[in-house]
Amino acid sequence: MNFDFQPILQKAGEWLISSGLKIFLILILTLVAIKGCQILMDRLFHKLFRNHKDDAEIKKRSDTLKSVTRNIMNMTIVVVAVLMILNEIGVEIGPILAAAGVVGIAVGFGAQQLVKDIINGFFILLDDQIRVGDVVQIADKGGLVENVNLRMITLRDLAGNVHFVRNGEISVVTNMTKEYSRYVFDIGVAYREDVDEVIKVIKQVDEGLRNDIGFKYDILEPMEILGLDQFADSAIIIKTRTKTKPIRQWAVAREFNRRLKKKFDELNIEIPFPHTTLYLGQNKDGSAPPMNLVVHSENKS
Repeated sequence: MNFDFQPILQKAGEWLISSGLKIFLILILTLVAIKGCQILMDRLFHKLFRNHKDDAEIKKRSDTLKSVTRNIMNMTIVVVAVLMILNEIGVEIGPILAAAGVVGIAVGFGAQQLVKDIINGFFILLDDQIRVGDVVQIADKGGLVENVNLRMITLRDLAGNVHFVRNGEISVVTNMTKEYSRYVFDIGVAYREDVDEVIKVIKQVDEGLRNDIGFKYDILEPMEILGLDQFADSAIIIKTRTKTKPIRQWAVAREFNRRLKKKFDELNIEIPFPHTTLYLGQNKDGSAPPMNLVVHSENKS
């Protein structure tokens, strides 16, 4: 039995010439539209923020808004392209759109968490709470913000672990690098040390660090000496703080601690370790009770 492939090949050729060509053009135009939107967003945000191109904070906000806007536009273009392709292959999109509306309502009741994520994400972006490049603490997770969208925020911590936090889970945002950063020092010295002398040494170390070419542009203000903060068990604590550019506070603090330790060693200023003082009490006549010590030694052959 001979099967005639001629009609099938003819219909396939006609479909390729008509609908197939249209689908190919739709795919090409989709790619062009996505690339065009990317170029348009780059130029638009460059024009909007060109007067603040040297401002790191404005750049963070620009990059974040550009990323979210680009994702929304790309998603819209892809959805329109899919609907056009379905129409070309003979699928009625009218009933699909109607069904999508009904299904969307049904899903909306069951996807309240997703709706909450999107709404919360919108207000996070609107209030400029978090930007790509910030270091934040959210939902008991902390790290560098690598991505922000309407559904979730991606963080990478110091150990390299990546945390995906849904926007709906965020109730408190702690941004440690918004506009500027601070680092608070609790500097402990021995009770025997002169507080004024220690404060003078702290100021000298800070001045030397601010004059260092490697750190002078990171430190925004001279160190603020808050004073003698507490009398601890083995030390007196002097509290100070420094103000730096965003995300530079930890590097500045480490270098300051290194230089301060060397200066304290040079001037024989003691940084005490925890120790215990035994007080045996005193009788009314001024005498003290004896302290009996028993030393056990073991001779091992």
